[in-house]
Parts: sequence; structure tokens; C-alpha cells
Amino acid sequence: MSKKRIIKSLTGLGLERNEVQAYLFLAIQGPHKLKKIAVALNQTIDSIIISLNELQNLGIVRSSVDDPGIYIALPFGEVIDLFIDLKKEQAKTMQESREELLSSWRETIKKEIIKK
Repeated sequence: MSKKRIIKSLTGLGLERNEVQAYLFLAIQGPHKLKKIAVALNQTIDSIIISLNELQNLGIVRSSVDDPGIYIALPFGEVIDLFIDLKKEQAKTMQESREELLSSWRETIKKEIIKK
């Protein structure tokens, strides 16, 4: 899989371009401090902080236990598994609310037809 395809896949799963760049840098280069990441990616520290916070919220990046200033990426295979589980959960939620959604849809259609 080419790097371009990996980037496209990760953005397709909902990650912002800056988040993808930060993740890939850490996944390929290994653990790094915030300033090194910003310099390597030619981004501001504020921009990197925002990206890393979002990646941490998703569980894709974490801070080192020994040095909280060092960031570590989850292995790529685990990131894929994480997104697969997330998509399965979203599908399950949608399936569970299917009848309620359909009922709301029917009600909306009836109201729209009556307006005409």
C-alpha cells in the first residue's frame, strides 16, 4: 500500500490531514517530542498540539509513561482495528435505531405531503 493510499484511507476514516501527518510521522519515525514533530512537519506547535490531542482522544497516539512530553503512535494494524470496531459500533447503533428512524421519516413525509 502506498503512502498516498494510506493517507487517503485515514482521511476517509475521518482524520484531518494534519492529524494523519502527525500520526504517520510518529508511526514511521518512532516516539518524539512535540517540538521535533512540529519542526519535522513544518507546522506550528499549536497546530501539532491540536492534532495530537485529537489523536489521543481517538486512542491513536499516547504520551509516554516515562516522559509525558514524548508522543507514541499506536501501530498501524491496531489503528485499522480501532476504526473497524468504531464502524461496527456505528452500524450496530444505526441498526438498533432503524425502526425509529423509519417512523420519523414516514411522519416527516406525511407532514410534507399535507403542506403541499
